[in-house]
Amino acid sequence: MSTLLHLDSSPRGDRSISRSLTRDFVEAWKEAHPGASVISRDLGHDPLPFVSEEWVAAAFSPAPTPAEQATLALSNTLIDELLAADRWVLGLPMFNLSVPAAFKAWIDQIVRVGRTFGFGANGLEGLVKGKKVTVIAVSGGVYRPGTPYEAYNFQEPYVRGILGFIGVTDVEFIVADGVNDVNFGKIDRASYLAPIREKVVASAKA
Repeated sequence: MSTLLHLDSSPRGDRSISRSLTRDFVEAWKEAHPGASVISRDLGHDPLPFVSEEWVAAAFSPAPTPAEQATLALSNTLIDELLAADRWVLGLPMFNLSVPAAFKAWIDQIVRVGRTFGFGANGLEGLVKGKKVTVIAVSGGVYRPGTPYEAYNFQEPYVRGILGFIGVTDVEFIVADGVNDVNFGKIDRASYLAPIREKVVASAKA
């Protein structure tokens, strides 16, 4: 049975465009996969702890003590969730040209030697295989290739890079950019979102 991992990282509620679009994705995905399960994490409203000195020591310990195992319990749960899901949808607003701290905290919890990456005969190896990821990337400005501010987009290269580091390379970005015009009432929200929603639903049903 197929499983979807659904992450939201916006601190906003009903005003959040990324949340609205991930909700559309989940609904369409459930319709296309009757009876399938969804694992949801609300990183924006229920933030994860940042890694600590104790966490780092435990993660690199060759024989973790009971206390170190307890330190890594949440990390293990998060990794188990992403391994259990064959499809992921990530709601990702752009914060200061990159990802929100809430999302970065998740990344730091799940990128772990021996669990999601390792070192084999050929060097670095990502251990997370067979996942398909849809990233719903929302930004106030426009940073697409060919635009004047393309060089300021550190979000997509980082996400592709860090997911590739753990072995996840089937990554699709659905972009909702220039949303400052929506937020400031210059363009109608529903009209703006309509074609993007079509892409989201098509991706979920693919």
